[in-house]
Amino acid sequence: MSFKEISPKIDIDAIKKLGHLNQEQLERKVARDKELEAIIKGEDQRLLLVIGPCSSDNEAAVLDYAHRLAALQEKVKERIFIVMRVYTAKPRTNGDGYKGMLHEPDEDGHTDLINGIKMVRDLHYKVITQTGLTTADEMLYPENVRLVDDLVSYHAVGARSVEDQQHRFTASGIDAPVGMKNPTSGNLKVMFNSIYAAQQSQHFLFARAEVETTGNPLAHAVLRGGLDENGKNHPNYYTDNLLDTIDLYKKMNLKNPFIMIDTNHDNSGKKFMEQIRIVRQTLINREWNDEVKKYVRGFMIESYLEDGRQDKPEVYGKSITDPCLGWDKTVQLLQEIYDALE
Repeated sequence: MSFKEISPKIDIDAIKKLGHLNQEQLERKVARDKELEAIIKGEDQRLLLVIGPCSSDNEAAVLDYAHRLAALQEKVKERIFIVMRVYTAKPRTNGDGYKGMLHEPDEDGHTDLINGIKMVRDLHYKVITQTGLTTADEMLYPENVRLVDDLVSYHAVGARSVEDQQHRFTASGIDAPVGMKNPTSGNLKVMFNSIYAAQQSQHFLFARAEVETTGNPLAHAVLRGGLDENGKNHPNYYTDNLLDTIDLYKKMNLKNPFIMIDTNHDNSGKKFMEQIRIVRQTLINREWNDEVKKYVRGFMIESYLEDGRQDKPEVYGKSITDPCLGWDKTVQLLQEIYDALE
């Protein structure tokens, strides 16, 4: 074997004692999680926003953003429910580049996953306890779910992971909403097979044991556009795309049909300002078509303190991965969404 252990075995219980919610904090989180579940099930008609930085690369800037977002949530809570993106592990197309706080807790290129795990838990804990918001993270490594499952309220399975059986089966055992993105090819059938697998009971090996899951009825579709072999973007937030997605939901008879639009990535071509136009067009489509309004009830938006992106962490609150909307534009966009939902 070519694997070399470079740290002691991770003690899951010891890690989870770090950033442990007290009874009052847990009750607040459970209450918000129930609201989120009701939205996914269609029992609560508020719009869901999973919003925040592309990657949580700097604790101070992320917490600054979180406090601002919590105040904004209070203003729009009658029509919009916010879960903050606290994405701490980033997929890389060819394996190079910044891989998130989990890998590089100090942003200096030095890998330190054991310290990274601790910082990831601490950041989710601080956002939850300091602001009252609940958090979302990407399930990049299924075996790591146990390290944060008591804190994270929304899990995303990315475009590069959605075809993987371990991701699908692990999602089937998570007691929280899991957004399954379409793959980078844009193939909707792949995404729906993933949702189907996640909603069923599964039997597999996990955490060095044979396990059986109950299935996750809160697994749902996230449309993020596709990229062809020539590098051309193919957005999938247009009316025809939405109706095709709705049709697949009906044909597969899946539980709790819910569609979220990822406004960045291959829908925007990573042009962060396009996120505003995509939200506007989707809101218009919801008003024009009752089925779109019934099914399309959420947005994923990449937003941070400053517009755009940078290669190195030089500007406070500016993304070092995908470009994000800055704070002022975020406030304007959420007000626009709120007004459109009258």
